[in-house]
Amino acid sequence: MTRLSKGAIAGLLLAATATHAACGWPAWEQFKKEYVSEGGRVIDPSSERNITTSEGQSYALFFALAANDQKAFDRLLAWTENNLAGGSLKTSLPAWLWGKKAENDWTVLDTNSASDADVWIAWALLEAGRVWQTPRYSETGKALLARIAKEEVVKVPGLGLTLLPGKVGFAEHNAWRLNPSYLPPQLARYFTRYGAPWTAVQESNLRLLTETAPKGFSPDWVNWTGASWQMKPEKPLVSGYDAIRVYLWVGMLHDGDRQKAALLQRFKPMAALTQKQGVPPEKVGVTDGKPQGQGPVGFSASLLPFLQNRDAQAIQRQRVADNFPKNDAYYSYVLTLFGQGWDEHRFRFSAQGEVAPGWGEECRRSP
Repeated sequence: MTRLSKGAIAGLLLAATATHAACGWPAWEQFKKEYVSEGGRVIDPSSERNITTSEGQSYALFFALAANDQKAFDRLLAWTENNLAGGSLKTSLPAWLWGKKAENDWTVLDTNSASDADVWIAWALLEAGRVWQTPRYSETGKALLARIAKEEVVKVPGLGLTLLPGKVGFAEHNAWRLNPSYLPPQLARYFTRYGAPWTAVQESNLRLLTETAPKGFSPDWVNWTGASWQMKPEKPLVSGYDAIRVYLWVGMLHDGDRQKAALLQRFKPMAALTQKQGVPPEKVGVTDGKPQGQGPVGFSASLLPFLQNRDAQAIQRQRVADNFPKNDAYYSYVLTLFGQGWDEHRFRFSAQGEVAPGWGEECRRSP
């Protein structure tokens, strides 16, 4: 047996401590510095009004949970409740837009809700309650989920119970405007444990994902007419800045989720096109499959969980490493935290849609 000197042992302990410190989440810490105020407001600097969206708050809550950053989680939650939900997420859906209305006048700019944010906030609260064993999170999450079901889920003829993008403005006579990226399938599965209407919503959501991508490219937005999808409106359907999240959500599904294989197959043309071009397209025609432009680096990060070819994945991983988003690219940064964070095993989703955080695991890439 080889004996180690005290100096060698000390060196190993120091290396282990350094490795543990390195296995924090530097990208999340930098995001907080660049985009999150001391009070817990996520700021999008791309607008002169320095807006905050409920989407931004919801994603940051997820990242704080994945990073085991309960202090940040509480600040984000308090700001969201106090400024977007009238003081309580139990009694009000959060307004989707907040910012500078006039000189020294910061307030809600649009009181309508955004269901993509709402489902992430509800899920984050429920999972924070479970993981951190904090009942107040769970109670608020359950109340918010019930409010989503009451105010944002409607019975759509021919489609069934469906999550609308918001409580106002998305349902007209024989026309419902929907967004395939708004309800990640892992969250849809997770919510089924809470009973009606979520099993039915999961079914309609799967139809929305699969039936609106005839060429393998999900649309940013699409209309349901009561009997069919309106695939050829006056303005052609495009797969772009909203739809990139569809591929991200699908890629992050647990391998044991029975929907994953079929969804990967449905969207395989997006993987093939990215592999052929070397970078993800900025936009793709939904009905003709014609690409336009080059997507930002956040698109490459979004496809890290989605791409099944390791060489293609490695190319996007290198692009992210070489072109990490700066402090003026909120959306690209958020997509990168999701995609690169998953790729670095900082979190996973279980087959039931629960979070499986990578706390304490050795930093490593996807196998």
